[in-house]
Amino acid sequence: MSERHLACTVDELEPGTSMTVKGPVPAIALHRTESGAFFATADTCTHEEWSLGDEGDLEGDELVCPLHMARFDLATGKALCLPATLGLATYDVVVEAGQVFVVTEPRT
Repeated sequence: MSERHLACTVDELEPGTSMTVKGPVPAIALHRTESGAFFATADTCTHEEWSLGDEGDLEGDELVCPLHMARFDLATGKALCLPATLGLATYDVVVEAGQVFVVTEPRT
């Protein structure tokens, strides 16, 4: 059975921002789109070791690594353009009673 990790409260992550979730290994990035939807991906860009939770930019439903402008689909983790050729692992997010949990086992 997969474990859930408390990432933050809903109010702690503003729409249009991301954060690195403390605790799980490997590191997980939590993202909240401008529309308020939550997504979780691997924290490290697959092209270059760069934190997407701390430094990534959200553009609609895409995550952009500012180091070399690699783009990823938030829902699937798919790499959308070069220089990234490998997608990101994605994780389920559960919101309950104002708390945001990340399931620590990647989707298959």
